[in-house]
Amino acid sequence: MFEENINIVDNVIVRDEIFSQKFTCDLDKCKGACCTVESEFGAPLTEEEILLIEENYAEVEKYLPDEHKQEINTNGFYEEKHGELMVRSVNNKACVFVYFENETAKCGIEKAYLEGKSSFEKPISCHLFPIRISDFGGDVLRYEKFLECSYAEEKGKEENKAVYEFCEEPLKKKYGVKWYSTLKEKVG
Repeated sequence: MFEENINIVDNVIVRDEIFSQKFTCDLDKCKGACCTVESEFGAPLTEEEILLIEENYAEVEKYLPDEHKQEINTNGFYEEKHGELMVRSVNNKACVFVYFENETAKCGIEKAYLEGKSSFEKPISCHLFPIRISDFGGDVLRYEKFLECSYAEEKGKEENKAVYEFCEEPLKKKYGVKWYSTLKEKVG
């Protein structure tokens, strides 16, 4: 069924854990921890996404807490670290685009999009989470394990849903419907 540890789908390397790890977000329990995990690194961004965020920022800004708007106004919403573009965070914790609803971290970019006020849904790295894309001369998809996502792993086991199934929509968005169908054939 699988080659050991990796699978290749149309020049994209997919590590086995994308198929084997069970995962379904449980926002009620984790409270959006992936958007507030303490780290010096924010979510990866592309240059195209930076332009889209800039175009839609006036609508996104309406949902953000004052501290986050101040961070963006002072330092911008992204930074480059070790040659990578990434979303800036507030105090190395919450993404600058986070707002809180009933103590749950949510995305201001996504809220503006869902309300029809923005043309940009959210960065693909956020949409694909817990999948991370590494570049080793081409895309390598891997599962990024976080202690904060233990609830999602439990719920994934209960629902018998693997990471690739949970991330179906963003995988199709990133690589296409045909690519995703080929990926699913690897499981069978």
